[in-house]
Amino acid sequence: MHITQLNRECLLHLFSFLDKSSRKSLAKTCHKLLEVFQDPLLWSLLNFHSPVELKKDNFLLGPALKYLSICWYSERVKVCNIEDWMKNNFQKDFCNRHENTVNDFLLEVCNRCPNLLSLTLSGCGHVTDDCILLLLKNCPNLKALKLENCVRITDQTLEAVTLYGGSLQTLHVDFCRNITQTGLERVREKCPSVMLRAERSANMIPDNKPEKKLMLEKASRKLVQL
Repeated sequence: MHITQLNRECLLHLFSFLDKSSRKSLAKTCHKLLEVFQDPLLWSLLNFHSPVELKKDNFLLGPALKYLSICWYSERVKVCNIEDWMKNNFQKDFCNRHENTVNDFLLEVCNRCPNLLSLTLSGCGHVTDDCILLLLKNCPNLKALKLENCVRITDQTLEAVTLYGGSLQTLHVDFCRNITQTGLERVREKCPSVMLRAERSANMIPDNKPEKKLMLEKASRKLVQL
C-alpha cells in the first residue's frame, strides 16, 4: 500500500509524529501530502528552539494554534541579556540581526492565532512589554503565560496581566531581572486565582541607566574614602 492511499485522518496522524522540516519535505512529494501539510488541524502545537527557526517556511500559523513555545537555550542568549548601553560594537551587531525577530513573530500570532491557550518564552531577551500586552489583548483565551530569562519584561507586563489576562490560570516570570516584588504583589492582589511563579526574578539586580550607574559608582567611592 502506498502512503497516498491512506485516508486524510491516517495521514494527519502520521504527520503528527514528524518535526516541521520532515513535514515540509514530505509535502513536496505530491499534491495530496501538500494538502495534509496545509491542514490547520496539524498545527495546534508549535515548538521553536532558536529565532532562526521562526523565519523558515516549514510551518503554518492560523486559528488552530493552541500551544506555542519559543525556547532559546544557547550561550548567545548571554549577549542579548547584556544591557544595551554596555554592549560593544560586535555584540550590538549580533543583536541587531535578530532583535525584532521574536517580536515580529508574536505580532503575527496576535493577528492570526486568536485561540492561543499557552505561550512559553525562554531566553527571548528582546521581547518587550508592549508585545506581551498586544498578545494578551488579542488572545483572550490565553490560560498559561510562561516567561523565563526575558530581560526586557518589566512590571508593565504584570500590569497588563491584571487588565487583560482574564482567562489566565498560570503565570511564570522566572529569572526576569526587571520584575519587582511590588509588581508581583499587585498580581497576587488583583488576580488571586492565577498560579504565579517568579523564581529569582524579584531578587535579581535590575537594569540601570548609565547615569544612574555612574551615580552609584561615585557614591560607592565616597563611602570607601570615608
